[in-house]
Amino acid sequence: MVRSTHLTPPRCPTGTLDGVTVDTQSVPRRTAGVSLVGMTIDDYAQMARATAAYPAEATLLYPVLKLAGEAGEVAEKLGKLMRDEGWTPGTPLSNAQRDALALELGDVLWYVAAVAHDLGLPLDEVAARNVAKLADRHSRGVISGSGDTR
Repeated sequence: MVRSTHLTPPRCPTGTLDGVTVDTQSVPRRTAGVSLVGMTIDDYAQMARATAAYPAEATLLYPVLKLAGEAGEVAEKLGKLMRDEGWTPGTPLSNAQRDALALELGDVLWYVAAVAHDLGLPLDEVAARNVAKLADRHSRGVISGSGDTR
């Protein structure tokens, strides 16, 4: 069963998508896309979910595989900025370079929202658990290091 007609996160026009108001006109020109002003992370997840399209039998597996690919595209984009545009670590990115990375990060966020949905977890709960985990590690002085249970 296919859930929608789009396989990747599309650009959304001004209007509503699955009950959430989308306003692309108020977004600054340098950051084309959807305005999230006044939206919660779960509003975003609901809006992103309306564009999901993968077979029911691929639930969880498909978005996890695609998440790994999109995260790789963020790294690939940064590598190309180094190779093709002379960007070096520690120097500021141009607005165009930041925007290019923001587009890739948006795709990562879309798949994170899809994985959370397939796990039955609200995205705000995932975020809250992560912040709580990091705050606990920070308070115990173990923010650095490795291991899930440090």
